[in-house]
Amino acid sequence: MRFSIWNYRRVLAVIGAVIMVLVIALSLVNLIEKNLFYPLKFKTEVFAAAKENGVDSALIFAVIKVESEFDESAVSNKGAFGLMQITKSTADYIAKLKGVKSYDIMDAKTNINFGTFYLKYLIDKFNNIESAIYAYNAGEGKVREWLKNKEYSDDGVNLKVVPYKETFEYGKKIKKTFSKYKKLYGNILDK
Repeated sequence: MRFSIWNYRRVLAVIGAVIMVLVIALSLVNLIEKNLFYPLKFKTEVFAAAKENGVDSALIFAVIKVESEFDESAVSNKGAFGLMQITKSTADYIAKLKGVKSYDIMDAKTNINFGTFYLKYLIDKFNNIESAIYAYNAGEGKVREWLKNKEYSDDGVNLKVVPYKETFEYGKKIKKTFSKYKKLYGNILDK
């Protein structure tokens, strides 16, 4: 069977149309994923807190996404408040460390600033982001206990076992969400 020039052009036009539809579909999926599942809400506050505290903004977005799904009025059944789910006792501790006399932990800017300050505090204390993330969920004292236990840590820095299933799952969610933010927004977040 012989193809004429006309047939080649038709085949190329169909291939071009299919490629264009695929590109548009992928762009829409990316746009939907960004806007619905991994938004950059409160980015002014996040970028300011990231810069002030030296914490990767993708990590802050990941913590907010996992902790509250960007609901600034979120209150957990364990008494944690706001976007980054900070308890009253932790907020008081952070305020003391920062020299802040009064604060509103439900204010988005304050909550993000306090939560990011606390993340940086934990990262510095543990010298390990993964242990800091576990401590953000389970508490600094609990993670210190785990790191001292040879059953859970070989070197006192890295956890080979996380004894709380909730904390282990939390760490997995943060890592996955952090990776997604880096993949979707790397050029924006890496400033």
